Amino acid sequence: MSQSSTLRTPRRKTVRAEPAHGVPGWLIALLAVATGTTVANLYYAQPLLSSLRDVFHISTATAGALITLTQVGYVIGMLFLVPLGDRLEKRSLITALLTITTLALVAAGLATGFPMLLAASLISGATSVVAQILVPLAASLAPDHARGRIVGRVMSGLLTGILLSRTLSSLVSDIAGWRVVYLGSAILMAVLAVALRAALPQHARTTSMPYHHVLRSTVKLVRTHPALLRRGLYQAAMFGAFSAFWTTVSYVLTGPHFHYSPVGVGVFALVGAAGAAIAPLAGHWADRRLTRRMTGAALAVAALAFGVAGFGQRSIVLIALAAIVLDMAVQTTLILGQHTIYQLDPNARARLNSAFIATFFLGGALGSELGSIAYHAGGWGAVSVLGTALPVLALLYWVTEHRDAGRRPPRR
Repeated sequence: MSQSSTLRTPRRKTVRAEPAHGVPGWLIALLAVATGTTVANLYYAQPLLSSLRDVFHISTATAGALITLTQVGYVIGMLFLVPLGDRLEKRSLITALLTITTLALVAAGLATGFPMLLAASLISGATSVVAQILVPLAASLAPDHARGRIVGRVMSGLLTGILLSRTLSSLVSDIAGWRVVYLGSAILMAVLAVALRAALPQHARTTSMPYHHVLRSTVKLVRTHPALLRRGLYQAAMFGAFSAFWTTVSYVLTGPHFHYSPVGVGVFALVGAAGAAIAPLAGHWADRRLTRRMTGAALAVAALAFGVAGFGQRSIVLIALAAIVLDMAVQTTLILGQHTIYQLDPNARARLNSAFIATFFLGGALGSELGSIAYHAGGWGAVSVLGTALPVLALLYWVTEHRDAGRRPPRR
């Protein structure tokens, strides 16, 4: 009896020493910060376009190509680099990509001509997909019962990084110039490379198939798992609405009703960042198997948010409320979607994430373009109609989903 008691004691101590979710809180925080700061590299240039136009003596349309090329780089990275997360040891891959990102940002900050800035932005956009390697890694580190919550906390960094990047870029460039934005981010990427190299455990590759087979298998996963395409289309509609809002709201805020400065528009983005607070709660809903129900609710809420924005185009309070509610809805469907796809094949999480993110980023690019067209054709009212229509279309598609489609597969 005493021997049995002796054996039990260390086991109880070991359980108490571990976090309830199996992953240290400081590591979750580091992954969230890394996710947000790397994805922010895609958006720093948006408030800088007028300055870059004057510095390099180019047209407004040419300056806008910088945003397009950075996004193109990100899609290239999603398609060709993120799948390597299943093929290579993840910690080494993350370190290598962050090193390249650092060098590209230094080149951007020291650019002597616009073509050099374009090339550096293309490279930094492609390698900033580190964010989409870290999220599947977090899902792999998490135990089954807490995966949704942990992914939710890490993903809260993604939306926060997207929203705060414009604010930070506006403020830094106003104080120290546009080059400091890029050089400061380069320093941050270098620090992250060292920190993640020291903090992350080695994580063995999950497949040994040749690289071209890895790429081919990514396409096959879309055909094999209907839930992957479905969740990608839900999020494409939501991210399209999100992009339409944030691409055009600056026109409203700088217009005759509000007269905001560019820095004021950047500060307004801080309001939308409040939406990231729902990420842990969305993860909790996923762990409780409420994926389908809460997806439908989030789609409906997003449509409602645009209705509020449309009616309140002369009220900054209503526009800010719509921004918060919309961002909460987008964050909710994103967390629920990733929780769903990560359970489809534990050995292919990087490839699943690659297909999922690429799908909804294309939706975001389309939403941004359609939002600009709608605004110039019919003002903020037309944007509100577009933003309402996208989640409503997704909601109609959601009605066709089987009740058990978003549930967790049985444990074995």
